[in-house]
Amino acid sequence: MKKISILIPTYNEEGNIPVAYNRITQVFKQQLPGYDYEILFIDNDSSDSSRQLIIQLAEDDKKVKAIFNAQNFGWMRSSVYGLINATGDAVVFLAADMQEPPELIPQFVSEWEQGYKIVIAIKNKSKESRLKYFLRSVYYKVIKHIADIDHIDHFTGFGLYDRKFIDVLKNLNDSMPYLRGIVSELGFKHKKVYFEQNERKIGKTKFNFFSLYDLALLGITSYSKVGMRCATIIGFVASVLSLIIALYSLISKLLYWDSFALGMAATTIGVFLLGSLQLFFIGLLGEYILNINTRVMNRPLVIEEQRINFE
Repeated sequence: MKKISILIPTYNEEGNIPVAYNRITQVFKQQLPGYDYEILFIDNDSSDSSRQLIIQLAEDDKKVKAIFNAQNFGWMRSSVYGLINATGDAVVFLAADMQEPPELIPQFVSEWEQGYKIVIAIKNKSKESRLKYFLRSVYYKVIKHIADIDHIDHFTGFGLYDRKFIDVLKNLNDSMPYLRGIVSELGFKHKKVYFEQNERKIGKTKFNFFSLYDLALLGITSYSKVGMRCATIIGFVASVLSLIIALYSLISKLLYWDSFALGMAATTIGVFLLGSLQLFFIGLLGEYILNINTRVMNRPLVIEEQRINFE
């Protein structure tokens, strides 16, 4: 009997954990009775009652497993660590907020049985904020044009991954993984399944502006050279223009010493323009260096505090 692992990363999701468990177990009982399954919760040091709820579920049902992180290591690192520790023939990645419907799991499994090693869910509609959805769309369009890989629009990680892909993920040894990029770059032939993203009904989102910004920059600095190439090109053009303006000013002053006045306006504009360009690209360079530095240190994805129901 084939085994399907359901991975659910959690962080302060006490209201959604019982809902997720009930909906997933109903799916397997009613639509996938011929498959064994496990539900793996990986908790990122929740401060609410999430861990107590998971422990209770694991005591009542041995199909429920848990990994408790020693602290919050971030959504992406924790999620990838959960994927490589799942034991099923295929792993379904599912967010705890229930904005992604577990009822799609049978369709994932059906496509997997037809030979697809990866089945990814694409949200072509969303009940979330229109502004947020618009900004996401803009980001996906930008990174799709500047990335070195064929980036997948509106793909959050929700989907099914075959054991062969999980083994590839395990052997990467990447301390700053970007799952969307890994699927595009190293993934097998995949099948897309479209769905409408629901609005969050319980709890608050854990993705604030800074976490989304961090995730976006991780994708750009990991899979695009355009930022640094733009810095080089714009810096070169600005240098040439500055040299031309400097030569023009020098010649004009020599020829029209008494009547030619440079003035403070031109000098101030030049200083602030070049200064702002330098600061922007130094910051961009810092993002690339930070990305490299984190990977060179090769720290573990997470540190476990406890695991439950693992043989």
